[in-house]
Amino acid sequence: MADHPEIDSTVPHSARIWNYWLDGKENYPIDREVGDAFVEIFPGQVDIARHSRAFLGRAVRYLAGEAGVRQFLDIGTGLPTVDNTHEVAQRVAPESRIVYVDNDPLVLVHARALLTSTPEGVTAYVDADIHEPESIIAMAAETLDLSRPVALLLLGILGHLPDEDDPEGVLARLVKALPSGSFVVINDGSDVFGTPVGDVDESARARAIARYVEAGGTAYHLRPPERIAAYFEGLELVDPGVVPVSRWRSEPSPFGEPPAVDAFCGVARVP
Repeated sequence: MADHPEIDSTVPHSARIWNYWLDGKENYPIDREVGDAFVEIFPGQVDIARHSRAFLGRAVRYLAGEAGVRQFLDIGTGLPTVDNTHEVAQRVAPESRIVYVDNDPLVLVHARALLTSTPEGVTAYVDADIHEPESIIAMAAETLDLSRPVALLLLGILGHLPDEDDPEGVLARLVKALPSGSFVVINDGSDVFGTPVGDVDESARARAIARYVEAGGTAYHLRPPERIAAYFEGLELVDPGVVPVSRWRSEPSPFGEPPAVDAFCGVARVP
């Protein structure tokens, strides 16, 4: 993995840490060190990362297959690993067009190097900030036909917006630009299964996030499932509604339903 002038390998980076939790190769010793420290406090984080990735695959397969969507806008791409959005979509429908959005130079460097397209489809990359939804839409429109349905993916992204940045308002501005028949896919972290640790009135996950921020990581705001469900108000939720990522159309298993994890998700149609 070659260094890039804009990449500081001495500071932990959330995308690289997630890449590490997903057994990826695009990470540095500092990322592994901070990632291990996080998991030491909250071991369930690795399960959340892996179930979240599996949810992405199931949701995109549903959208490209049963729902017939051929355009995807994936905001907050993260580092490439296995079964990225374009790979899943184009496996079902090779003509699918995908726009990845991130404002992180590290992510964009890796994305341009590692994310390619089928000859029939398109994979494009937009350098933009989620705080500027109109700019995202304008740049995405250079690749996507916004008169036709688009699947908007916000996976683990709204949690990076504090309440004062109005995540609901940002989401509404993005959805407003989508035509009828589009879909919205959201996955974000919660703490409903967390329990206070000792005499400290916060869960292990909340403590792990606090330590992570102290180590130089990006803040992440855990929100209750009811708040995540409210993101879908005015949209038509696809069964089974807003559920833990491990339980959204999970694969049948002789061992029963997979355990619930502290990340909730949903897929909804724009009426």
